[in-house]
Amino acid sequence: MSDRTRTSSSAAATAAAAVAGNAATSGPRRVALEIAVTSLAGARTALAEGADRVELCTALEIGGVTPSQGLTEAVVTTGVPVHALVRARGGDFVYDDTDLAVMEREVRTLVAAGVAGVVVGALRADGSLDVDAVARLVSAARDAAGARPAGLGGPRLDVTVHRAVDRAASPVDAVAALAALGVDRVLTSGGASRARDGLASGVLPDMVAAAGGVEVMAGGGVRLDDVTALVEAGVAAVHLSASTTAATTAAAGTPGAGDENGRSLVSLGSAGATDSYAVTDASVVRAARAAVDAAVAVARDVAPRTPTPRAP
Repeated sequence: MSDRTRTSSSAAATAAAAVAGNAATSGPRRVALEIAVTSLAGARTALAEGADRVELCTALEIGGVTPSQGLTEAVVTTGVPVHALVRARGGDFVYDDTDLAVMEREVRTLVAAGVAGVVVGALRADGSLDVDAVARLVSAARDAAGARPAGLGGPRLDVTVHRAVDRAASPVDAVAALAALGVDRVLTSGGASRARDGLASGVLPDMVAAAGGVEVMAGGGVRLDDVTALVEAGVAAVHLSASTTAATTAAAGTPGAGDENGRSLVSLGSAGATDSYAVTDASVVRAARAAVDAAVAVARDVAPRTPTPRAP
């Protein structure tokens, strides 16, 4: 057994012991299911098929960016708890003051629209967690929530740090720093492109062990057959897009080699761009809900991680 495996096995055992220790007081375990959606229709589907909440964003194909105010307001009306992504641009997570100023504005707009949570994150150029930037965004979110009326959610607001931690030089250290920043949850794949790989490497169990009172939500290329192992690792939630691709026909294209009618689409973006887009698949959400609940039933002796209580 390598040192890496030895360390990871110990961390996994520590995480399992920590959650099991809460069994007597926390009651039956329920692992939350979060679905990433980009539309009102997707949010309705997620709600109807058993999702506990949605992460709302646009441009999911580049990892997501901040949703519009109109879309956010519309999705909030469905009644599903909405956790909105705050990301001003694609690319890396190293932000300058201009980026952060924009994201602070986005945080306030989203909170005023009635979201149940915001999803933020930032890194420094050296790959460490940018604790100052994250603290700045958390403060903006808490201040905005404190000023909103009860009808729009009042002061209670969840703050999740997104998969920027998976690009950190040390994902485990990044997660360990979050509790001091007033963060409720972290979304992570365990420093890998897919959560199953972060689990196999031992990084994801290490993150669960290091998280303290911060919930760990597993996400990143999650498939239904990954769910049982993720739940056994002690995660508090599972996140996936549950999406399929919808394609657009070349109804208004130009003559040439294209669809069966000899038409091709006029490109409206970069070379090779298409009019395909992601839609939330009801059958996948339904199956994910069943998989999560079945995994919890199998591992019923492992209780959920209980976040450290904090005043709103």
